[in-house]
Amino acid sequence: MTKLEPKLLSVFREGYTKALLRGDILGGLTVGIVALPLAIALAIASGVKPEQGLYTAIFAGFTIALLGGTRTGISGPTGAFIVIVYGIVEKYGYDGLAVATLMAGVLLILMGLARMGAFLKFVPYPVTVGFTSAIALIIFSSQVSEFVGLKIDKVPADFVEKWVEYVRHLHTADVYTVAVGGSSLLIIILWNKWVKRIPGQLIAILVVTFVVQFFDLPVQTIETRFGNVPSGLPSPHLPNISFEMVQQLFMPAVTIALLAGLESLLSAVVADGMTGARHRSNMELIAQGSGNIVSIIFGGIPATGAIARTATNIKSGGKTPVAALIHSIFLLLVLLFIGKWAALIPMATLAAVLIIVAYNMSEWREFVHLLKSPRGDVVVLLVTFLLTVFIDLTVAIQIGILLAAFLFLQKMSSETSASLITENLKDDEEFKARDMSAVEIPKGVEVFEIYGSLFFGAVRQFKESIRVVAKRPKVIILRMRQVPTIDASGIHVLEELAAEARENGQLLIFSAVSRGVYRVMRQSGFVETVGRDSFAPDIFVALERAEAVLKDRVSK
Repeated sequence: MTKLEPKLLSVFREGYTKALLRGDILGGLTVGIVALPLAIALAIASGVKPEQGLYTAIFAGFTIALLGGTRTGISGPTGAFIVIVYGIVEKYGYDGLAVATLMAGVLLILMGLARMGAFLKFVPYPVTVGFTSAIALIIFSSQVSEFVGLKIDKVPADFVEKWVEYVRHLHTADVYTVAVGGSSLLIIILWNKWVKRIPGQLIAILVVTFVVQFFDLPVQTIETRFGNVPSGLPSPHLPNISFEMVQQLFMPAVTIALLAGLESLLSAVVADGMTGARHRSNMELIAQGSGNIVSIIFGGIPATGAIARTATNIKSGGKTPVAALIHSIFLLLVLLFIGKWAALIPMATLAAVLIIVAYNMSEWREFVHLLKSPRGDVVVLLVTFLLTVFIDLTVAIQIGILLAAFLFLQKMSSETSASLITENLKDDEEFKARDMSAVEIPKGVEVFEIYGSLFFGAVRQFKESIRVVAKRPKVIILRMRQVPTIDASGIHVLEELAAEARENGQLLIFSAVSRGVYRVMRQSGFVETVGRDSFAPDIFVALERAEAVLKDRVSK
């Protein structure tokens, strides 16, 4: 069972050294520099104010670092949330987003307390890649207008309508904006290719913002779009919550909780792979839930573990959660002392930053690779991708998981069968191993071997397989050594089979039932129904019992 203890507490108990502090300071400051432009850009792309991204990285990031289940994780706003956050803000306003995020925070805490961290790992990989790649495409599409300076009063939220408007207004593209966006993108790409320590996003913002201000270029900035960026801290407050709003926003809240859980645990797994450590998944869920609640109290947006920032932290020397705390403190100082200068950043430069974010999270190579997978996985991948792009992320995740589950059940059910092996029983490896070739199978006895799990998805297949014998044998032996699991539906089918056997005067014997399956049979009352004598430890005892019963019937 996963330990519910913050990693920070474990680190201090083990002993926090000066060497660890040096590494954490370097890692925290480096990742803080990386997070600064991303927090602002992600907030704007999500349809909220620039400073709300900083509030999220500061308050949620700090809270999650205090309570988190990973040693090196960095949390804050991420690209994965842009689509769902923008949709909620567009329809319900920031108050609606706040209510949904608060509910998501509570759900995450409950998931952690219920030890559900391991269950989130069962979300199929094609579903994750499908919606992640789709989100990347949507992020890129949302930045086209800002990147080239199209004169559109209100960019539609719908993907198709958005591109229709882009084509219609292509002639309104602004040459200065294109130059600013293009140069920003070029600086980011070239700088990141040659310099690893300082992110190209920050260099592009500093250089291009200086050039725009020095030459007074007529391009849109954060200030012209949103006004000044506050340099103080927000007052803590909670949104107005109504039962009607809770009902309307429950499913978006579930989506936020799932996304936050998946992203944070995926980030933790990546960190484990880079450091050799082991995260505490349930504690991480509790921390993510708490961080999202605190984020909303201080005017932020949803937060989760950020894979790229976590990797940057590790590569820069971060070893413990103290690095994440330093990252949040650094961003707080930036907000308090130089936050007002952020208003001068050109919107086209932030668009370039988000285009890079979209490319990095697109996983296009993995997407192409998955297209070579089995047909069912390809269907799940494409359905999730297309639903995310053209319908809704919430719907995409629900349908993707359901479709993957149905395909899995179909595959499992096709692998469950019962074969008549009476004639070939002596060729069985178990007979040869025990040199039982002289054993005779009594007349009137038929032996079936059951393969696979007996669960609700496979019972029909099992029924069809077990009824291949036209004649009615006096004894039926069900060899169940290849049955790893059974559920209520499987028990029900066996009950029907036992009832039919009683009506026809047949004896039903279960051979080599595993402990786990037998335990389920006993708990359901099935063992008492058919009698303990109906179970044999192996096929040899089952045959001996069948022969004894047949002789007893003849003697009577």
